[in-house]
Amino acid sequence: MLNGEPVKGSSTVAAGDRLEFELQLRPPLEAVAQSLPLSIVYEDDDVIVVDKPAGMVTHPAHGARDGTLVNALLAHAENLPGLRLRAGLVHRLDRDTSGLLVIAKTDAALRALGKAMMQRFIEREYLGLVVGIPEHAEGTIDGALGRDPHNRLRHAIRADGRPAVTHYRLRERLDGASELTFRLETGRTHQIRVHMASFGHPIVNDPIYGRRDPRLDLPGQALHAWRLRFRHPRTRADLEFEAPPPAAYLRAKEILRA
Repeated sequence: MLNGEPVKGSSTVAAGDRLEFELQLRPPLEAVAQSLPLSIVYEDDDVIVVDKPAGMVTHPAHGARDGTLVNALLAHAENLPGLRLRAGLVHRLDRDTSGLLVIAKTDAALRALGKAMMQRFIEREYLGLVVGIPEHAEGTIDGALGRDPHNRLRHAIRADGRPAVTHYRLRERLDGASELTFRLETGRTHQIRVHMASFGHPIVNDPIYGRRDPRLDLPGQALHAWRLRFRHPRTRADLEFEAPPPAAYLRAKEILRA
């Protein structure tokens, strides 16, 4: 209402005008069990290792209130530890990044794996297609990351950001592109994507830090978490898992070969 009268959204206001409006609060987030497809690579009494598909959000948020990996996990194992919205989660993947995640099934496993993640004892290796071919076949990108002050959907290298280190290695030269492997020392939001874009070689089809390629049938960036190594939180056995990239990633790679 403007000065007591209903108006259109395009109406202009002037000094001294009285505006009346009502703010609607967002309903609280909750995580409910949903019977969704779940690709389980390994499971025992303490942990689950899953291969998350591209396009699936890791946990409920205001932009994706259900249909997430956590919703599927709660249907598979109801009593996961930790906050229910992030039940069992030790780490996360971006919505359109596919690949391996380890999930804790007990409080002790969650504590142990969380500590191992902080101490960088959980090794994660990614495959990614990038625009262009890096000058050096391997290298390290060290750039602290924080929220982009101009765009809340993006992150950026910032002097006041949190430390972030990405190691890369050239795996295959393609036509105007290349496939790299990435090993993370830290796990910041969008870390590989921001680092590679700042390096001049954004991840192929990245809608935020690069641009979409109309030739490729991908939901987003061509990035896949393909290897995961960690020590079992109870038995202390060394575990290693590998998941091949999804079919859409492999088709994109074939197109870029040509």
